[in-house]
Amino acid sequence: MIDLNLVSAIGVVITLSALFAYCNQRWLKLPETIGLMVMALVFSLLLVLGGLAYPKVMHFAKTFIQQVDFNEMLMHGMLGFLLFAGALHVKLGDLANQKWVVTVTATIGVIGSTLIVGGIAWCILMGLGVQMSWIYCLLFGALISPTDPISVLGIMKKIGAPKSLATKMSGESLFNDGVGVVVFLAILAVVTGSGEFTVGQLGMLFLKEVLGGFALGLLLGLLAYYFHNTVENEHVEILVSLAIVAGGYPLALALHISGPIAMVVAGLLIGNHGRHYAMGDKVRERVDALWELIDEILNAMLFVLLGLEVLILSWQSQFLIAGLLMIPTVLLARFITIGMAVGMLRRFRTFSPKVVRILTWGGLRGGISVALALSIPANLQEGMGLGSVSVRDLILVMTYVVVVFSIVVQGLTIGPYIRRSLSLSSRPSGPKGLQ
Repeated sequence: MIDLNLVSAIGVVITLSALFAYCNQRWLKLPETIGLMVMALVFSLLLVLGGLAYPKVMHFAKTFIQQVDFNEMLMHGMLGFLLFAGALHVKLGDLANQKWVVTVTATIGVIGSTLIVGGIAWCILMGLGVQMSWIYCLLFGALISPTDPISVLGIMKKIGAPKSLATKMSGESLFNDGVGVVVFLAILAVVTGSGEFTVGQLGMLFLKEVLGGFALGLLLGLLAYYFHNTVENEHVEILVSLAIVAGGYPLALALHISGPIAMVVAGLLIGNHGRHYAMGDKVRERVDALWELIDEILNAMLFVLLGLEVLILSWQSQFLIAGLLMIPTVLLARFITIGMAVGMLRRFRTFSPKVVRILTWGGLRGGISVALALSIPANLQEGMGLGSVSVRDLILVMTYVVVVFSIVVQGLTIGPYIRRSLSLSSRPSGPKGLQ
């Protein structure tokens, strides 16, 4: 058994990230996050092929990935920093203009998608001879429905999307993961027998998580604003911004409220009022530079880890077929829920006819879905007609296939699709832009 401590594991991941980033920049020239994941997938394939001749190589690689707790690293470590960094540069005025679109898609959209994906997944798995109960299919629906803010924000930076469209997609992705996590944890509690939630109890849990996270984020943002406003020292102010995440996110988890929402709210407050009214020009430049660097480094590590996770999945043929069939399932659920949300709001505002398709294709899934799938207990089993395999193994493969397709295929094509839609909508016979 290879014993790697946390520092050594981080060192290996950073080294691979730097190597893959160099190769991508030198030869592939893909968008950075997509290029890193593609490079990691190719590297994993080479390890598999190398393992045929040198089994110790594959054994070392699998042991390393198994020792890296992806769920713990992302959900309890990296996520808070990534969400805070993303929220820093979202303008509150733009977000306020899209508040109802963001609210409806981040709540009703996620819950509706969970039900639709769960129902279709149950039918598909039954057709494949996999007898997985309805509640497990709902569990998969809950973890795959939220769009991933890390993936969406990274793509939005690169493609130059219209401001209103970028705000819709970024705002939704920043908030809907908090909703998705609450729904996922409630269903998981029922699955594991640690709780039986009624609709009322689920509603109270949702309110506690969301409103508690919002209140804590507001408190942290105001506290940081006070410190920034009363101190004129760039090193202290940089430490304050780091402390908001490093201390605030674990505090939210300890209080059993939504850490992601707390970090988004704190980031929005500091990024708007704090940066403009409580920081000098020099401090603002240093804080921006620091958080851009943190964002880039953690994104690189995350997508490399995502690519390497392929080594430890159970690639049975039924699992792979199920995963491939989940791709159109997830897209269909996204299309239906976004269409319903836009239909509800169309009487109050104008939308471009193509906005539903763009938001559907731009709803990328990423590391959060994989992390939630990895948090499912490995000992969950039922008679699925595939022998002694766990529910977690099947859900992991389905999740991973959807995520890889989402990041690589949707991520590479959403930019050209938006630009093409913009060029069509700018014609005299079409609507004026994307609303």
